[in-house]
Amino acid sequence: MNKIALITGATSGIGQATALKAAEAGFDIIITGRRAERLETLSKEIRNKGVDVLSLNFDIRYAAEVEKAINSLTDKWKEIAVLVNNAGLAVGTSPIQEGILDDWERMIDTNIKGLLYITRAVAPLMIAHNSGHIINLASIAGKEVYPGGNVYCATKHAVDALSKAMRTDMLKHNIKVTNIAPGMVETEFSLIRYKGDETAAKNVYKGISPLTNEDIADTIIFAITRPAHVCLNDIVIMPVAQANSRDVNRK
Repeated sequence: MNKIALITGATSGIGQATALKAAEAGFDIIITGRRAERLETLSKEIRNKGVDVLSLNFDIRYAAEVEKAINSLTDKWKEIAVLVNNAGLAVGTSPIQEGILDDWERMIDTNIKGLLYITRAVAPLMIAHNSGHIINLASIAGKEVYPGGNVYCATKHAVDALSKAMRTDMLKHNIKVTNIAPGMVETEFSLIRYKGDETAAKNVYKGISPLTNEDIADTIIFAITRPAHVCLNDIVIMPVAQANSRDVNRK
């Protein structure tokens, strides 16, 4: 029987790549997201890899939707071995004194509260079997801060802290927790942050070779396929051209 991996925010980017690579690694997959058509397309791709897939269409920002989705799982799908908390976003680059409240709330509701809602629903299922692995997608923005990053950095600092706290809380239940903090990854991330401005989004990666969705997905697969006695607590992964959140070597 295949192990089951639940991946949030699977309709694009790192989540989508992780779902496909986990399927190739022999996991049955639960994918979640807000865009039903993309979930359907991804489900077909996953099935073509010879594993089973369950699609859950809900908005992780709403606790009632999360609870309803997880409560709907049949006994087979409750055997979740891996939870990948991937859903997240950055919106806007305003300094704190000019911040847009809707931008702040979207980031806080998705990056922190959404992660908490799904973890609260899934962790007891793992505890019941005294095993599991939680992967939290943080960011270099969870280790440092930079101009215009204020609330986004705060949410990812929260993810970093929650990863440490989860690792402590889950220790006696034999559940691994891994915090993954990428640098610049070329996904829809910047397009969303710049609210559809394609030129601004492309300029973020201009003159460098950024990380790809697949690079992060490969890192996640490596982490979840280590021997039972090994837990990678914290992984920082950067493109060679980036030393930290602000120092980038552009050609």
